[in-house]
Amino acid sequence: MKLLVLDGNSIVNRAYYGIKLLTTKSGEYTNAIYGFLNILLKLQDMSTPDAVAIAFDVHAPTFRHKMYDEYKAGRHAMPDELRSQMPVLKNLLRLLGYKTVECEGWEADDILGTLAEECRKNGDECFIATGDRDSLQLAHGGVKVLLARTKMGQAVTDVYDEKAIFEEYGVTPAQLIQVKALQGDSSDNIPGVQGIGPKTALDLIARFNSVDEIYEKLDTLDIKAGVKQKLERDKDRAYLSLKLGEIVTDAPIDRNIEAYKIGAPDIKAASEFSRLELYSLMPKFNLNPNDAVIEEIKPRSITATVCKNADELIERLGSSAYFYPVITDGGITDLLFSFGDEVVTISQENSEYSGFIERFFESVCKKYTYHSKYLHRLAAEKGIECKNVCGDLMLSAYLLKPSDSKYDIEHLCLEYGVAIPEYKNALGGEDKNISYASVIKQLFEKTDILLEEANQIKLLNEIELPLARVLAKMEIYGFSADKKGIEEFGKKLAVRIDELTKLIYGEVGYEFNINSPKQLGVALFEDLNLPCKKKTKTGYSTNAEVLEELRQYHVVIDYILEYRTLTKLKSTYCDGLIKVIGADGRIHTSFNQVEARTGRISSLEPNLQNIPIRTELGREMRKFFNAKDGYLLVDADYSQIELRVLSDLANDETMINAFNDGDDIHTITASQVFGLPVEFVTKEMRSRAKAVNFGIVYGIGAFSLAKDIGVSMKEAKAYIDNYLKTYSGVDRYMHRMIDIAKERGYSETLFNRRRYLPELNSSNHMLRAFGERVARNMPIQGTAADIIKIAMVKVDRRLTEEKMKSRLILQVHDELIVEAPEEEAEKALKIVTEEMENACKMKVQLRADGKIGKTWFDAH
Repeated sequence: MKLLVLDGNSIVNRAYYGIKLLTTKSGEYTNAIYGFLNILLKLQDMSTPDAVAIAFDVHAPTFRHKMYDEYKAGRHAMPDELRSQMPVLKNLLRLLGYKTVECEGWEADDILGTLAEECRKNGDECFIATGDRDSLQLAHGGVKVLLARTKMGQAVTDVYDEKAIFEEYGVTPAQLIQVKALQGDSSDNIPGVQGIGPKTALDLIARFNSVDEIYEKLDTLDIKAGVKQKLERDKDRAYLSLKLGEIVTDAPIDRNIEAYKIGAPDIKAASEFSRLELYSLMPKFNLNPNDAVIEEIKPRSITATVCKNADELIERLGSSAYFYPVITDGGITDLLFSFGDEVVTISQENSEYSGFIERFFESVCKKYTYHSKYLHRLAAEKGIECKNVCGDLMLSAYLLKPSDSKYDIEHLCLEYGVAIPEYKNALGGEDKNISYASVIKQLFEKTDILLEEANQIKLLNEIELPLARVLAKMEIYGFSADKKGIEEFGKKLAVRIDELTKLIYGEVGYEFNINSPKQLGVALFEDLNLPCKKKTKTGYSTNAEVLEELRQYHVVIDYILEYRTLTKLKSTYCDGLIKVIGADGRIHTSFNQVEARTGRISSLEPNLQNIPIRTELGREMRKFFNAKDGYLLVDADYSQIELRVLSDLANDETMINAFNDGDDIHTITASQVFGLPVEFVTKEMRSRAKAVNFGIVYGIGAFSLAKDIGVSMKEAKAYIDNYLKTYSGVDRYMHRMIDIAKERGYSETLFNRRRYLPELNSSNHMLRAFGERVARNMPIQGTAADIIKIAMVKVDRRLTEEKMKSRLILQVHDELIVEAPEEEAEKALKIVTEEMENACKMKVQLRADGKIGKTWFDAH
């Protein structure tokens, strides 16, 4: 037999602190449960056990507490968020067929020890999974300890047996108890011998075997006088610590290993996973998602047919169609229409497919689908329009739960309690796409009600759905790129990188891997003897912040910082972009509409929103993005949109008047904060005021502001205090937003986009502070994101209505880029700025600054 025994409390603590706070829609915490179950699965993969026992501590005094009142004194109480998850986790483990073990008066460690001893007696294998090194004393006689720890920020599990322990510590597993008796253990408040640390304790036991042997021969042993004196003084403490630290191997528990075999999961387990919204774990535990459907649904029998007559299908669809598009890397290959329990498929292999698409897309039929952007892409490729898209399940799900990262049909069915009928073709094979198509209408029925309750129908219909069409057209159209120019720029960078490499080697005195933090740390702090600013468990820190502080000490730091900038620029933006330039000479990025919690759009494959602009050399990259022959680029950027949104949401008259009067907001802020007339505000004062202005939007504190602008904490706090006194409406807004978010459980934009904030109710100060920052800044950032989306829809619509050839090709945060024929450029610029400035009516006037140029660099 092979037994896996988990130290339940140790593993659940690692799970809780290792994963961000997660909650269900109703606010129930689940991060520890989610993490624990994932760790359990990994441990089972590692050990392939025949049986699993999970030991938990009981909240009651043990024999050790009775022996020593101060045992484990001073330990922090379990956070409420974790405590609430413990009974839920234990119940879930029971439903999954696992046996949990608790024993009042004994600790989980003693349960581990007892089951390990039983395996030794029977000749069985035993794996003990824990994050506590105390259990290493059990790793002998066929028992191995799977020790969970964090290495370089990653969770790793090391396997320990007698050999591994001796290699690391130079003692046997049993001798580790003796070591602990001497050195003590602050986490468990085991006293040990005062003044003897781990190094001395290990040395003593390695040389003299045990506490008994040390005290029996103390007078004759070769031990330093000071150490001998400490041992004599604290003999009683040493023996007390020996008893406290030794794990018991005869706790009164069931020792029959057969009793810990995993049983069949209870059917209720699926419902519990669904209730906890841990959908991704269900297949890992071989649970049937349909068992999780709470409402009574009769088993459905699905039939599937292939469209034989496109005219008949069009007629049958009538005024509304619910359908699922099959999407591959090449786009849509099939459309699957749902008619109750029948699914009709029309494929691109059908000779009538192309004609059907054109008629169906252009029809007045209301279209309810999934991932509508791909319908619009297909339409754009055919030079037509997909009209009357009235629903997109992916977008609906994103609005309802923006913190999710999964919006696939299976996940949505679990989320909203819809059973997925099984469909098998004539050959007995499964066809998931048929099953997915059959549930589309039911999912819309569920999500539409919730969107109505959340007052988000308008947000979906007027912003997200039309935006999907705009993004599709932008993806298809792409952005022209100068491949030859990028290649030449890359070669130029390579020459300078080679020069810098030689300069760095020359200063250090030898060749090494500059990209290796470990080797670079040794070079800087040992060989060049630079002052070490920050050291981690894995070595010296050589991050950008550390290097910036070291610039004053050695010229090599400037070389290294430049080397890092150029290698990143070359590998990511030169080499990377060349690979993705299409046969048409254009880069076709993909826009993700359902990623950011604030509502922002992201760009990937490649990420064109991340082209560097902070350095002069980085900005050079924009020279290689250009307009095609006969065209120009029109680039318009919102001016201080987030601050304008803040002034409106906060209803701060001082800020509103400054914007509407056309004043420079940073100069006005500096004037108010420093108590000086506007004409006396220096460039440095304006710069500091600017940092406060933008910092307030992101919930900056005095510590961060002081670091950013290079002043003392006292000065930074004074700036923030004076700012909030000047803009009292902003101060009231900040407090009001936190109170509202706490009351509702979410923060909200001007257009009813929500972000749920379980962190606001956390007992952990850091998490709660994070929740408060988000409650303050999400309405600002999210509203700004909504406004740029509205502007995109309006710009695209206007260009189309005015029958222009100009096309919107890129959105980067608060910036829109249009490619326009030379003769249309001025008109396109006027349209873009007008639509951006009139995207939303607020108390403060929105302003967009635009420019025209042949390249992105020229136009920005």
